[in-house]
Amino acid sequence: MPEDDESENDSPEDDIDYRKHPEKYVEKYGIDGSEKGVFKAEPYKSELLPHWSYADSESAEESARKLGKKYERYRENGDFVGMDMARKYCQMGFTRAMRYAKYPCEKKYIDGKEREPKRWADPKKREAAKVFKRRWDEMRHDEKYQTLKEEYRNRTQ
Repeated sequence: MPEDDESENDSPEDDIDYRKHPEKYVEKYGIDGSEKGVFKAEPYKSELLPHWSYADSESAEESARKLGKKYERYRENGDFVGMDMARKYCQMGFTRAMRYAKYPCEKKYIDGKEREPKRWADPKKREAAKVFKRRWDEMRHDEKYQTLKEEYRNRTQ
């Protein structure tokens, strides 16, 4: 089974303020397009998690709109870590909603074995996933995001 977010650290929460120390975010979580750190990297987790919901397309629309506003604020401030975290929440909205859409009760694994997906076990979750996919694509293809991502990548090499 895939590793969960808890395996990233020895403790369940980070004690680093990634706004004050963005270089540590890149060191710890990388900038590889993953969802790593989404439930740990503060202060972004506290700023973004309350706005994350994927129950249906309506809640996903509201969530994606709020996450998009946060993303824009981070973008205006040149805050790459914030931008990346907002992207991760949209990516995670997509992946979680798709899991529910394909697997009843989000149970992808039973007794350690992957189940066959159903097409579509929950059509509402599929619609929610589409909402997040659009916002996620906007964020990750944003020119400023790509520029800052490359700058951070070059700093760590």
